[in-house]
Amino acid sequence: MPEGRVLGLDLGDASIGVAISDPERRLAVPLGTVRTGAPEDLRAIAALVADHGVTLVVVGHPLLLSGEPGERAHHAERFADALRAALGIDVVLQDERLSTREAERALRAAGQDGRAVRRASDRAAATVILQAWLDAR
Repeated sequence: MPEGRVLGLDLGDASIGVAISDPERRLAVPLGTVRTGAPEDLRAIAALVADHGVTLVVVGHPLLLSGEPGERAHHAERFADALRAALGIDVVLQDERLSTREAERALRAAGQDGRAVRRASDRAAATVILQAWLDAR
């Protein structure tokens, strides 16, 4: 697998949370959000990949608690396929079960109120997903 920064994505209904790793692939940090809607979302992600020298993208794979893929997981799989075609770099799926809850818990523990948690939860969930992928490597 090539070295370099990794982009992490949490696919939401209204926006896509984005996180990025350091070049050594040790630490994930929140980067922001991208509004959903093709093809603008693919273009926005392609711009982030180019601007930050990203060599791999990790997409959250929202499996059901049973481990089976549901409709949202199939959507993530289709989105990952579209990213592979558009970006020409590796795109992998990372199990994201309960990542949003974990991110929201961490934001609340850091003293964020309900409104701030809602605003930051997509990018925080992307950070949780990406850090899980980095830690597994």
